[in-house]
Amino acid sequence: MQVKVNLSYISAERFWEHEQQSPGQIHISTNVNIIGVESKGEGLSVPFVVTIGYSPSVAQINIKGQAMISGNSEELDTIKNDYKSKKTPPPMLLQLITSTSLIEATVISRTLNIPPPLPLPSVSVPQPKQDKERPSYVG
Repeated sequence: MQVKVNLSYISAERFWEHEQQSPGQIHISTNVNIIGVESKGEGLSVPFVVTIGYSPSVAQINIKGQAMISGNSEELDTIKNDYKSKKTPPPMLLQLITSTSLIEATVISRTLNIPPPLPLPSVSVPQPKQDKERPSYVG
């Protein structure tokens, strides 16, 4: 199975004024909605909407697009029937839609000067263990 994600619409708005002090802690939620599954040629077209919301209401990013799925007819039929039965879409499909959308949203967030929707990596510094039983000497 192959999946290609195409974006057709991107909307982003910053609600917080640039001069206004940024709130301390911001919660970012990402919502991915599959709108449908339609046969298209020898594959499937899966339209989707991704909404990235900030709380408090600092900004919002909306992305629309479609994923084009190709593969053998059994896989495609399974995906289509699962959608009709309201089952969870294949993880690979959700991962590709989410990652493609978050990459675009990260670029837009920089333009709007808002926190990126991706969690920034944190580096934890290991704390030295304190051994009280036996002092360590360097000579």
